[in-house]
Amino acid sequence: MLPLLLLALLALATPIICQNILQQRLNIIILAGQSNMAGRGGVANDTATGIPRWDGDVPPQCQPNPSIFKLSADMAWIEAREPIHAGIDAKKTNGIGPGMAFANAVLTKDPNLGLVGLVPCAIGGTSISQWQKGEFLYEQLVRRARLALRSGGGYKAMLWYQGETDTIHKEDVELYGGRLKRFFQDFRSDLQAPMLPIFQVVLASGLGAYVEEVREAQLNVGLGNVKSVDAKGLPLEADGVHLTTPAQVSLGDMLADAFLFYTNHSHSTPNFVPYFFIIPHVFWIIFCFRY
Repeated sequence: MLPLLLLALLALATPIICQNILQQRLNIIILAGQSNMAGRGGVANDTATGIPRWDGDVPPQCQPNPSIFKLSADMAWIEAREPIHAGIDAKKTNGIGPGMAFANAVLTKDPNLGLVGLVPCAIGGTSISQWQKGEFLYEQLVRRARLALRSGGGYKAMLWYQGETDTIHKEDVELYGGRLKRFFQDFRSDLQAPMLPIFQVVLASGLGAYVEEVREAQLNVGLGNVKSVDAKGLPLEADGVHLTTPAQVSLGDMLADAFLFYTNHSHSTPNFVPYFFIIPHVFWIIFCFRY
């Protein structure tokens, strides 16, 4: 009883922070990795020009939803609509990825979740070495994730799909597991979210001969709160590397199931407020009432 009373008194003594511009708390989902996270569903080379084009087909599972927002390239919350990574993976042609299908599936299966804020950060053709702390992609990822939090809300998960580029050279394969683990650890540390749930997609394809070796490294990363969702067997575009639109929809649904299972079965502990922080506020309130 006493801890609850102390927390109530603390709430009275603490300034009220201005409300989120969206008027509700955002469930922030970070999308990172390479092209299959950015989305190439429905993208193919134009037979006349040879230039990749998106067919513009948006399945029902990826349609806009008034409860789904995305952080744009210029750091503004806007209505999310496909292609989610347009303006982020700016040098490539983007199509359907798993992000929008994931968000719609989560809200369909848990209508009480509230608003979802997607933070797209994936860049096609990138290796795990480019996502290490100190590299541009890593620092940009951390910057966007931190700015997303300023508008209100909290981190709920990172969806991670990367590794196709690292299947080419044996030396990259040998270093992949250590680099992946270090990336996850550094990212959690820099966000001050040591238990951030990470849902990593285990490779369905690759650009080289070492797909199985990279898959093994992903499955054995050995960190708590890192859950694997296996994309092996999902249909691929004609290039043999990128997931088709129906495959991305299936992957989004698989990720949603993994996310909701984790959310419903994790035994989270209450937020800890140190007594050394509470007690001065309590004495201050008592002083004010007495004098």
